Amino acid sequence: MSKMGLGTYPHMLGFDQLERLLERTAKTGNDGYPPYNIEQTSDCSWRITLAVAGFSEQDLSITVEDRQLVIRGRQAEDCDDRVFLHRGIAARQFQRSFVLAEGVEVGEAVMENGLLHIDLARERPESVVQTISIRKGGAK
Repeated sequence: MSKMGLGTYPHMLGFDQLERLLERTAKTGNDGYPPYNIEQTSDCSWRITLAVAGFSEQDLSITVEDRQLVIRGRQAEDCDDRVFLHRGIAARQFQRSFVLAEGVEVGEAVMENGLLHIDLARERPESVVQTISIRKGGAK
């Protein structure tokens, strides 16, 4: 069975960029680390919470790139000569991406008890009705 993209639907015009964005996001390697929650906080707002125990604010970066929210984590190398008998706490870098719909804005990011909270909101668009005049065909 062949894959059907948004461009194959004749009533979906101009969504080819969104389709490319979704494909690119699917390839970013979101491997389940770090775990996260997404909660709806109102009709037009959400909160993403990532479990980033062991990371400091300086180890994390949050950017918006071409309608993608990208959270990256990279811990500094251990400077001391610690010897681990067991190392079960992940200390690896990560990148987690979320596609943002048109008009969704990233608000505040807060670090609390090993959890990174990122608030998102979309303003309600005004309803716009546009009337298109019809010109009589013939000579221009």
